[in-house]
Amino acid sequence: MTNANTRSHFSRRLPLLVLGLGLVANSLPGLAFAIGDNDSMTPTCKKGQIYDKKTKKCVKQQGAVISDQNRTDYAYSLAKAGRYEEALAMLDTLKNPNTAEALNYRGYATRKLGRTDEGIAFYLQSVKMAPRYAKVREYLGEAYVIKGRVDLAKEQLNTIKGICGTGCEEYRDLNEAITSSKI
Repeated sequence: MTNANTRSHFSRRLPLLVLGLGLVANSLPGLAFAIGDNDSMTPTCKKGQIYDKKTKKCVKQQGAVISDQNRTDYAYSLAKAGRYEEALAMLDTLKNPNTAEALNYRGYATRKLGRTDEGIAFYLQSVKMAPRYAKVREYLGEAYVIKGRVDLAKEQLNTIKGICGTGCEEYRDLNEAITSSKI
């Protein structure tokens, strides 16, 4: 099989492989998967547990030696699964809670809890740290749409366009939020 044929063969079967993995993973007790914005499947565990990327299993949160990056990723998985309070509690366990990613996810969870102004404040801190972080720009724009500030949301959309173009997920999602808004 030539290289091009191998790629074509693989690309046709990849969706089936991903679907199969998702079905198997979701059948494991105490483990659920959320498709994150980073295009990876990230498990969420029962309350009081955290997913350890090194051992690839849920462990008791108390006493677990888990990196800040692992904790940050897990907090986002919790937030994407609608477990916003747990996500915020996980972010509270970070040794360094002042990273662009952690502040973005804190903004996301607080916004989803209806505390939009608080979420915007976290997003703005994240933007200050990482101005080319498209995901925070998307979420900040969505918060502006909620506040009725479509003009500010469009500014974020334009910035995202400069970061990753009009084909990236962040651009598409914010554009959809803006065009769907009743304002």
